[in-house]
Amino acid sequence: MANRLAAETSPYLLQHAENPVAWWPWCQEAFDEARRRDLPVLLSVGYASCHWCHVMARESFEDATVAEFLNERFVPVKVDREERPDVDSVYMDAVQAATGQGGWPMTVFMTAEGEPFYFGTYFPPEPRGGLPSFRQLLEGVDSAWRDRRGEVAQVAARIASDLAGRELPYEAPAPPTAEDLAVAVSGLDREFDEERGGFGGAPKFPPPMALEFLLRHHARTGAPEALRIVERTCEAMARGGIYDQLGGGFARYAVDAAWVLPHFEKMLYDNALLARLYTHLWRSTRSPFARRIALETADFLVRELRTPEGGFASALDADSEVPGGGHEEGAYYVWTPEQLAEALGGEPSGYELSEAGTLLLPAGEPPAEQRARLLAARTPRARPERVELVIAAWNGLAIAALAEAGGCFERPDLVTAATDAAELLARVHLDGEGRLARTSLDGRAGPSVGVLEDYGDVAEGFLTLYGVTGQSRWLDRAGALLETVLTRFARPDGALYDTADDAETLIRRPQDPTDGAAPAGWTAAAGALLSYAAYTGSDRHRRAADLALGIVTALAPRAPRFIGWGLAVAEAALDGPRQVAVVGPVGDAATAALHRTALTANAPGAVVALGAPEAPDGVPLLADRPLRDGQPTAYVCRGFTCDLPTSDPTTLAAQLGGPGAS
Repeated sequence: MANRLAAETSPYLLQHAENPVAWWPWCQEAFDEARRRDLPVLLSVGYASCHWCHVMARESFEDATVAEFLNERFVPVKVDREERPDVDSVYMDAVQAATGQGGWPMTVFMTAEGEPFYFGTYFPPEPRGGLPSFRQLLEGVDSAWRDRRGEVAQVAARIASDLAGRELPYEAPAPPTAEDLAVAVSGLDREFDEERGGFGGAPKFPPPMALEFLLRHHARTGAPEALRIVERTCEAMARGGIYDQLGGGFARYAVDAAWVLPHFEKMLYDNALLARLYTHLWRSTRSPFARRIALETADFLVRELRTPEGGFASALDADSEVPGGGHEEGAYYVWTPEQLAEALGGEPSGYELSEAGTLLLPAGEPPAEQRARLLAARTPRARPERVELVIAAWNGLAIAALAEAGGCFERPDLVTAATDAAELLARVHLDGEGRLARTSLDGRAGPSVGVLEDYGDVAEGFLTLYGVTGQSRWLDRAGALLETVLTRFARPDGALYDTADDAETLIRRPQDPTDGAAPAGWTAAAGALLSYAAYTGSDRHRRAADLALGIVTALAPRAPRFIGWGLAVAEAALDGPRQVAVVGPVGDAATAALHRTALTANAPGAVVALGAPEAPDGVPLLADRPLRDGQPTAYVCRGFTCDLPTSDPTTLAAQLGGPGAS
């Protein structure tokens, strides 16, 4: 029995291509094999930078004795959750329902019909912590399969039926009102950790989408508590160990509640969302601190995650090699007191060293000379491995973040990086029918079709890039993606599915509107539909956005932390969003001044169109917008009313301000 992963494009599957386990990729042939041999399927789901996935692989999947038993009694299937989020979502729902928790690696036993009957996550090589060993688990499931088949079949059928019956009931409630959003702010305020920033206790994850909502709420209403939560949390995160004080970029989450000890993997989506958040915090406050963190994070994205093809790799691993062999989590980043003293020549450090060995910056700005010396001392260490997979959705988030940072901070190199990534998506991931491939590797599209978050996030990235560059091809490409959303992912009542109507049939069609570590496909699509409607005047797209936002009305009172991007989109909808048309000669300083004023204003979700008066490129927002007295001119509209056109950046800034404007 052979391992069949060597020809896959997923870096995670390729990590397992030399296991003695006879892995199959997720495919119909694997389930046909299980049916032919009358065996259960072992589904193992993880991702390439997952620390405990690596641990379980070393302990169990590389063990020849375990592999021999596994290959004889099961059909083993390995899935990369980043390549197949639909498969992951369906079976993670089952794991969480059965055990009350989830995570990766995910371990699921199922029938040849894909019906699950036993679940778990990580299993050790020897019994510990109340868990059986992985070998004991295999033996127990094998015994049940052979000796209690009827009971197994009943459990599998019941679980599959329960999952299939989970289609979201949706009565298309109205989008959130101002009162609804105020209630959500109060809910977040109650969960806010006043002392340490963020929400809840350990482990503590960065909450960029909830903070984006609070920033937009402050911009629309002037509510001081909303801005207070954002500023306190952004300060605490960026001064803590979760932020790489030397190289920039945020780790995935903090193990503790004070942001000191991170889980060290760095994800593209986290850093894209946080770079954009700190850029928006700067727009609201003009804080030099926010500007520094936004640019350091953007520079981290370009320096550490940009691929030779111009896209962005999905992650940096948590583990790195240590002297003498082996790998340890965080080894590249942490310091001993002796290492720190040696690198600084014995002088007192401007940083604080935590007991875990992470560098903190309790106050002030980084000591530039010490930072350079510590970076030089860290450079010879073995670096964490990079996961080269280019994921469409996460690249869409990076495009939006880099385009906005480049536009706000006058960094054309960042706009170029955003454009290069967008070109890769257009060239490799996007076909002529408005359909996306989920992933690519080395410039070659992967086998998995795009899911809703890919369409929503890439459309968001393209629309943002259009606003910064004025290149209308990005608006057109966003329109093609959103047409696919409306025709393939949407129900008539406005509800959205995570997979297209012609995607592979699973035991349930995934449908999750809650925002997790990144925007849900549902809320990402709602935001892109809203912006596209503002650019084009399309009632169809605005109607679809309003229908989709009904889910925010339903979920926000109960769980505002987990619908943060939906709440941010709802703030934009309540504010208009405002539509800004900047008309003037390309390259003209006065045109550029108006354009940058529009980009750096903090009106929630405002859209900005840029074009020469004689060549509006067919963009509806630029139609019938002449120069005023021969000068570059800006037009601001909101709903069905428009302000007087202006050629004065100060006047434009006032038109785009609100109660919360600086």
